Amino acid sequence: MDDELRRGLEGVVVDETTLSDVDGSAGRLVYRGYEIGDLAESASFEEVLYLLWHERLPTRDELADFRDALAADRALAPAVQDLLADLAEAGETPMAALRTAVSALSATAPSAGGEPQNAAETRERGRRIAAKMPTILAAYDRLRRGERPIPPDEEYGHAADFLRMLTGHPPDEVAADTFDMALTLHADHGFNASTFVAITVASTFADIYSAAVAGVGALSGPLHGGANQDGIEVLAEIDRAEESATEWARNRVEAGEHIPGWGHRVYEVTDPRAEILRERLGKLSAADGDRRWLEYTRGIETHLTGELSFLEKGIAPNVDFYSGAVYHKLGIPEDMYTPIFAMSRVGGWVGHVLEYQATNRLIRPRARYVGPADRAFVPIDQR
Repeated sequence: MDDELRRGLEGVVVDETTLSDVDGSAGRLVYRGYEIGDLAESASFEEVLYLLWHERLPTRDELADFRDALAADRALAPAVQDLLADLAEAGETPMAALRTAVSALSATAPSAGGEPQNAAETRERGRRIAAKMPTILAAYDRLRRGERPIPPDEEYGHAADFLRMLTGHPPDEVAADTFDMALTLHADHGFNASTFVAITVASTFADIYSAAVAGVGALSGPLHGGANQDGIEVLAEIDRAEESATEWARNRVEAGEHIPGWGHRVYEVTDPRAEILRERLGKLSAADGDRRWLEYTRGIETHLTGELSFLEKGIAPNVDFYSGAVYHKLGIPEDMYTPIFAMSRVGGWVGHVLEYQATNRLIRPRARYVGPADRAFVPIDQR
């Protein structure tokens, strides 16, 4: 047995998957063989969920049925609504509120029983979780602002209805398409930390609610899900400063500080999702006439890739560099960026749980003991 210590499981291949492939050297991301750019441009988030959970794209009729079922599942039980009101009054963070509310969904599910490893049951429960996450987040944001939650409307698509429930008005076509695309871009990304912990929990044959709560918990950490919020905070700092984005980037690098949204554990070149969101940021800026965030990101990128040659060093913009600016344009509060990451990534969590439990093996790694040895125990009255 290989006893080489690899902290963080760096470079360790623990399983095989058919859900997504991340090629860091080529800057490629595919879901079940389909290029992420093609899916983001031409498929709805509902289609992507179906693809991840059923291993193939749906027919027109299958997609219509799936959309209807997802939309019908958006409403929250009164007990969950009351829980959100209590959490808002207590001042809980949106990510922690999401974690608690997802856990509570099992208590209000119409099919509380059933074997966790049953694929059909997992898909059904997973669909309910994915459907209710947008409603949970939109309701919570309004409750903490002293406003009444807006109920879901089955006439709207998954992405558009979230923006409507959050902001209080239906989004325009550019905004709805952009957010739908953003959900697709974040739906899966190999065995990242939150996906792996969800699979680990599911390997015990715990149910999908437990796996999803574990995924939310892992994503809440700043090393995994918080970089998009850091990115918009950087742009806001530049907006307040009396210096250009280029000067800001130069000063930060000279001070030895990290630039949020640059560098990735896997990608050695530009994250393909960043390229897509860069283009969408341009469209949103053209639509509302405010080009500040677009110009700031371009200024930083031009300086880092040009004068400092970051790309030659394998340091490139990742999806978080642009996602924060895009979400800001859509009217989403900054502390909601990571929760909506979870709203998207739940698609991958459910897909990986379905795949892993089909040939399940309990995940049980080993740790090398490096503590003291041969200690003589002394009874407490003799110490």
